[in-house]
Amino acid sequence: MNALIFGAPGSGKGTYGARLQAKLGVEVIAMGDIFRAIMKENTPLSHTVKGYVQAGLLVPDEIALEIVTERINKVKACGFILDGYPRTLAQALELESITKIDVVLQLCVPDWVIIERLSGRRVCRNCASVYNIRFLKPKEDEICDKCGGALYQRPDDNEEVIQIRLDLYERETSPIVRYYEGKKVPFIVHQSDKLEIPPDEVVNYFLTELEKIGVVKCPE
Repeated sequence: MNALIFGAPGSGKGTYGARLQAKLGVEVIAMGDIFRAIMKENTPLSHTVKGYVQAGLLVPDEIALEIVTERINKVKACGFILDGYPRTLAQALELESITKIDVVLQLCVPDWVIIERLSGRRVCRNCASVYNIRFLKPKEDEICDKCGGALYQRPDDNEEVIQIRLDLYERETSPIVRYYEGKKVPFIVHQSDKLEIPPDEVVNYFLTELEKIGVVKCPE
């Protein structure tokens, strides 16, 4: 299975992708995680990527394409879930020349829910565990329950940047949905307007629908 997982920033792509990875035996290629790892380096590429990400803008197509091509070529599992790419129609066309997409998983979440989720998100500097000051608080303020690391708010998790990211998603990414619909790629859509939803509820929905279209767990 080669899948795309679509959804606005904060819709839960990373959370659900990781759980589907464990259930299906596929690999997750999460562009956001890759970019954040690059930003920790001290290279010309890291400075370039950081400038775009912290401003809530898309990383240029040529940079993103080079990175995603390298990762897809290294996939050793029996498929992948691509999270955060393609982000533009041009990227979708480039991706088609690299690999075939079997299914699109789409998360539909209202803007107000996403703003509430992301503006309250805190991340551990050590282990990258995620909390929320509204509904997933750590036991001790600003301290990670798992490793005792300090929690911080990502620079792109303030309301102004979040709105920029949502507007950009609507303007640039939504046409990709129509592109894959036109190519008759199967879509599995999950809609929710809940601020907090059990991850397994969404994952089980996707698994049930994937089974209906013939996608099953990779053999051990």
